[in-house]
Amino acid sequence: MSLAPDIVELLARARADLRMGVPVVLCSDQFSVLVLAVETLSAARLHEIRRQGGDVVVAITLRRAQTLKAMVYDGDLARVRLPDDANVAWIQAIADPADDLIAPMKGPLTIQRGGDAGLHRLGLKLAKSAHLLPAVLVVQVENGREFADAHHLTRVDQALAAPHLTDPGPLHQVISARLPLAVSEAGRLHVFRPQDGGEEHYAVVIGRPAPDTSVLTRLHSACFTGDLLGSLKCDCGPQLRGALAQMGAEGTGVLLYLNQEGRGIGLANKMRAYSLQDQGFDTVEANHRLGFEDDERDFRLGADILKSLGFGNVRLLTNNPAKVAMMESAGITVSERVPLKVGETAHNQEYLATKATKSGHLL
Repeated sequence: MSLAPDIVELLARARADLRMGVPVVLCSDQFSVLVLAVETLSAARLHEIRRQGGDVVVAITLRRAQTLKAMVYDGDLARVRLPDDANVAWIQAIADPADDLIAPMKGPLTIQRGGDAGLHRLGLKLAKSAHLLPAVLVVQVENGREFADAHHLTRVDQALAAPHLTDPGPLHQVISARLPLAVSEAGRLHVFRPQDGGEEHYAVVIGRPAPDTSVLTRLHSACFTGDLLGSLKCDCGPQLRGALAQMGAEGTGVLLYLNQEGRGIGLANKMRAYSLQDQGFDTVEANHRLGFEDDERDFRLGADILKSLGFGNVRLLTNNPAKVAMMESAGITVSERVPLKVGETAHNQEYLATKATKSGHLL
């Protein structure tokens, strides 16, 4: 067995590099490109990128391009040519909408057309999965393998990486232990770790639910501000406590606590979205301005955990019909959708209204 990292490990390394501002090399059968995350770009590395020669572009998602009124020729992304006088601040303003209302005109923007945008797409997926702003600086380089070796950079092959960027990959149970809770002394916590070494996910099992019954289940996405700090901007904290209380009252249940903060965009980007909401945008609009979709979560993780615990049939505590559909598409039978309507405040009424009108929640 080789000691060299496999593709899953290389992708994890690439994400870490991008978060630290280190470039990575992405390769296809025909091309190689050098990629840096715009969010962590430095002036020194921008200078080195320009020294490579060739056209330097900022790849942004369709959602961000729509915000900037930029033409989109590549379907789900746009490649903005970098002007000769562009500095780090200009590049980061393309990616970050914080000052859009103060300085709405970013252009004129010249959009690259033609050629293969596959490696740019891969770079954007890596930035998203690293919980960075979805924008990357890209320049073509000759012989990606030699370039990566010469500069000690992580190199990722597009063909090998593709399936791992659409599949959540396997989760492995690390440990489980008895955990008496306020709602039930018969609690047990299971810790699951993804194969790529990413954030762990948890299952809280109340009582001893029989695998052949339809168990009361809640898929709860981590919300640091709501679950821990008691934020009034969302209903997450009350939903978490309400779900556990109902399971305790019934004597059995499974609560899956998935580390997909901010609908999968991470806490920093969620705070960026909150800042945009203070400017007058709703939850969905804020996500789009940042370059994300309405919801970037992957609930197949929850289905995988349920299956590993031996459960295939659930009564799902949710107001979101899309969760029901996603569970069923992942092989979990949802015998009943159990409403969970708690936590409305004066601060989150517009947030809940957007959930209902734009995300289809039944409130």
